[in-house]
Amino acid sequence: MTSTHGRGLLHLAAALDHEAAYDGARHLESARLAERGGLDFVTLGDSFARPGPDALAVLSRAATATTRIGLVPAVTTTHTEPFRVQAALATLDWVSRGRAGWWIDVSRTDDEARLFGRGPAAPAAALWREAGEVAEVAALLWDSREDGAETGDPAGGRLVDRARLHPVDYTGTGFSVRGPSLVPRPPQGHPVRLVDATEEAARTVAARHADVALVRAASPAQAAAVRDQLRASAAEFGRNPDGLRVLACLLVDLGDGERAAERGHGGGGPRQTVQGPLYRGGPVDLAELIARWHTAGVVDGFHLVPVEPGRDLERLVNGTVALLQHRGLFRTFYPGSTLREHLDLPRPANRYAATAGSTS
Repeated sequence: MTSTHGRGLLHLAAALDHEAAYDGARHLESARLAERGGLDFVTLGDSFARPGPDALAVLSRAATATTRIGLVPAVTTTHTEPFRVQAALATLDWVSRGRAGWWIDVSRTDDEARLFGRGPAAPAAALWREAGEVAEVAALLWDSREDGAETGDPAGGRLVDRARLHPVDYTGTGFSVRGPSLVPRPPQGHPVRLVDATEEAARTVAARHADVALVRAASPAQAAAVRDQLRASAAEFGRNPDGLRVLACLLVDLGDGERAAERGHGGGGPRQTVQGPLYRGGPVDLAELIARWHTAGVVDGFHLVPVEPGRDLERLVNGTVALLQHRGLFRTFYPGSTLREHLDLPRPANRYAATAGSTS
């Protein structure tokens, strides 16, 4: 599908966060609803600071209850072991058949540090420097077993082609990893990586490692300024800026209907709140806002966070998304099966295979 509006395809995603939902059933129901709307992916937040189910485990269950939509759990890089994190995300990519993403986040509070018997939380700059190192070593480990390394020949006593295994020998500021990974290279090569780049401290990691960056922006000008900064920084890291999708992140409250066209709400644009920019209005007004920002080329899409998931996600899918589809601004079906295909992103080449090929 080629967009005739804006600078590229419109991408839409939604958060599945339900407070006090412990059995996972509500998350699965929401994921299926978002899939019926053709959304690129759903996210599920996580934190050591709140009780509740593990996001990665919940979306691993959702992988078997859905067939197309991308699944992006938040997994912190603080107080976690990088080797296990990359293996868990690679496993999610396998069980979902190429629909895994990773919301890279950090743990900022002293309370979270105390859970692990550690001292006060490090400054934001140090946390995000470590996050960048974890993102780098995860990519190395995903490449450390080349495609086809598993020979599947137990009778011959040869399960793995050892020539296709590569120790990564990575040393960061707070950890070192030898590798290789124990999990075969994920179907997508690398699961899609997402960073909330609203905070300045997170933008270097987003520009260098992310496939998708979220920006909590209350105006098109604000979103465009951050997007331009991220694209320029990505180019400085040697990346093609067109390989970075920047989505505006909005809280959405669709309970007031279309009357909320007053300034400071839906009709006048999102209103800044302590939780982030809040759109309040009806599904039609939200569709107009999405079309206007995307057609202006200030973002590649939107990540929408329902204030009341049981109500707002249904209105988002059956109202806003349906209208965007009717206007030809959003897909009506999934043309591919992987999250990278939804986002029109290529499968990364394996750096070790490329090196071996160049020296043979």
